Amino acid sequence: MPLMARIERRLSGISKFLSYNGRVILVNSVFSALPTFYMCSLKLPSQIIKQIDSYRKHCLWDKGDINRKGKCMVAWEIACRPKDQGGLGIIDIKSQNEALLMKFLDKFYNYADLPWVELTWNKLYSNTQTPPHARSPMGSFWWKDIMKLFPNFQKISMCVPNRGNSVLFWADVWIN
Repeated sequence: MPLMARIERRLSGISKFLSYNGRVILVNSVFSALPTFYMCSLKLPSQIIKQIDSYRKHCLWDKGDINRKGKCMVAWEIACRPKDQGGLGIIDIKSQNEALLMKFLDKFYNYADLPWVELTWNKLYSNTQTPPHARSPMGSFWWKDIMKLFPNFQKISMCVPNRGNSVLFWADVWIN
């Protein structure tokens, strides 16, 4: 709720005095950046993302008027596309949240020299030779949410077999 209150306070302030281009910049630089602190460590619930998108839509199309029931000039999914694909270049918060959380998987699978990485390997995965992504998620709600992102992480990463406890020989892509 503190995040929603911060966004709502900034919504009605200056957006009514800006042009469409100015409001697009405002949406990307302010309203998309406010939840970044939370998204770096937590998976935002879909209801929160919907509410943030609602505020961003109001800022962009209705000049910050929350109570106005008007028509949008373009569908939100199209507005979130990059400019070279016909969109407005508005940041997709759900994708940004997943990308920010996948950094934890990168640190975990690359055995970064961090206390939480060593603790997670030792407490949750030390007794088995099965890689973490081949098992049902274990641990805290936070870690389970992170492990649910593994299929997306696997698409953008490459496995390097070493110890054998983080790669499935037949199932993982480990050669180009």
